[in-house]
Amino acid sequence: MLRTGIATVYVSDMNQAVQFYTETLGFSLTRRVGNEWAEVDAGGGFGIGLHPHGGSKHVPPPGARGSISIGFEVDEPLDAVVERLQSRGVKFHGPILNDDPVRLAFFGDPDGNALYLCETKHQ
Repeated sequence: MLRTGIATVYVSDMNQAVQFYTETLGFSLTRRVGNEWAEVDAGGGFGIGLHPHGGSKHVPPPGARGSISIGFEVDEPLDAVVERLQSRGVKFHGPILNDDPVRLAFFGDPDGNALYLCETKHQ
């Protein structure tokens, strides 16, 4: 069902963030998609995803409460995972979001911490 996890950190400057997490902290850059997304390997199977804030009203500004969320990449169709978790009482925040090249489903843990599921579209 769930394949791996990643913490998403909303950033105000992608180049500055990548430089900090790689050069300053010493993590390895594993993927970068322009200024839209970057992933660093923080070791032990833990990843950090860097994402620009972009001024969205649905995303807190960098450094604010809620500006970090934990994502879980799924290894089966996202719709099936969402349906299964809903049957277990998980409440999702809105419909599945199609955000090429991924599909995302947002929810929270019992304390309201931000979590999401991610399905990478095969190209």
